[in-house]
Amino acid sequence: MKARDAILTVLDFESTGAVRGHVDEPWQVGMVEMRNGRVTGRFHESWLRVAPDRPFNPYAPGRHAEIRNLLAGAPAMPERWPTWRPWLEGRALAAHNIGTEKKFLRRAAPMHVLGPWIDTLQLARHARPDLKGHSLSEVCEAMGLTDRTREFCPGRSWHDALYDAFASALILEHCLDLPGWENVTLDALSRGLR
Repeated sequence: MKARDAILTVLDFESTGAVRGHVDEPWQVGMVEMRNGRVTGRFHESWLRVAPDRPFNPYAPGRHAEIRNLLAGAPAMPERWPTWRPWLEGRALAAHNIGTEKKFLRRAAPMHVLGPWIDTLQLARHARPDLKGHSLSEVCEAMGLTDRTREFCPGRSWHDALYDAFASALILEHCLDLPGWENVTLDALSRGLR
């Protein structure tokens, strides 16, 4: 199937980071829809429960410190599955450096096979090998996507799951608009175009 013909969900998790004695836990997820190779503007955002006494890694980015009370009362990840399911099942999934997203979704839905997975980090390396770095912000800046990301998420910035999901989706949209990419398949994208 051509990637342009698919419905995709591009997602991002923000997490507590690893702390001795505690596994890494997600506290925010953003999901963004793509249809026909375009970001539709349709999205879903969830906050996830983190116990009030659970320490965060001091280097974990994001605004978690400001919303600890909100996170303490938020639903746990398994409680979110019914809401997430339509966004995830039967769709190609994409993220920038997919390891974290795959890990957390395996925890949320261990009996479900999700994907295929598309890594926008791999695609950015393929499309822009000239860049010194391929972090989400570096790629968006180089591709001229930062302003559009801000338009979708006013008042937000990097390391906000919804903002980062929109940024990743715009990278994928940009790549699908490149000459020679118009007929690329989901399979080719999931293999990093190898």
